[in-house]
Amino acid sequence: MGDDGVLDELWHVICARSQNPSGGSYVSSILTDGKGVDRALEKVGEEAVEFILAAKNGVRERTVSEGADLLFHFLIALRASDIELADILNELAARRKR
Repeated sequence: MGDDGVLDELWHVICARSQNPSGGSYVSSILTDGKGVDRALEKVGEEAVEFILAAKNGVRERTVSEGADLLFHFLIALRASDIELADILNELAARRKR
């Protein structure tokens, strides 16, 4: 099992890049793109297709890699949409069967 803190750490980096864009930052380049939120959403769509194809083809390493890319770009799209990760996690928690 991976380190649960990595998601929080990644989210904090994405938020920092959103608040203080850096010219050399990939995250900043997506968040400041002239297309606005559409650029982040395009990346989510692109990564979702790549993840689906990898999973469909049963290529474990590629599926893991594309899954990570999809999650990363999903987090960027959340930030671009002004949605907090905590809101998503709270929604998931509320849906949990107890």
